[in-house]
Amino acid sequence: MDMKTHTIAPANLPAGSGWSHIVTASGTFVAISGQVSVDAGGRLVGKDDVEAQIHQVYRNLAACLDAINASFAHVIKLTYYATDIKTALPLMRRIRPTYIGMDKPPANTFVEVTALASPDFLFEADAFVVL
Repeated sequence: MDMKTHTIAPANLPAGSGWSHIVTASGTFVAISGQVSVDAGGRLVGKDDVEAQIHQVYRNLAACLDAINASFAHVIKLTYYATDIKTALPLMRRIRPTYIGMDKPPANTFVEVTALASPDFLFEADAFVVL
């Protein structure tokens, strides 16, 4: 049973482009730390390639979700961080539907940052999940 309610467009706000303005949920709250573009061996994936890094970040989020017997359907909030939003934002918007059902998208925020934990990281994402 889905214990979440997605409000894509509350009164007096336009509909989001691929996100819900509000997601309410009941259950166990889980926070997933920021995921960067490294593989299971800790090796960088996609040096200087933000598209490859976005895919790897989603794969890492999926691995975290799998570890708690969850899926992207359980995600209520995603926060994205990129060192170049002009490049990363359109790529993320194109790639996101590969991983996330867009009929009930999570709330999300996208932020441009001056740097991430390593100068090789171009993109990072963290998630809030309700089980």
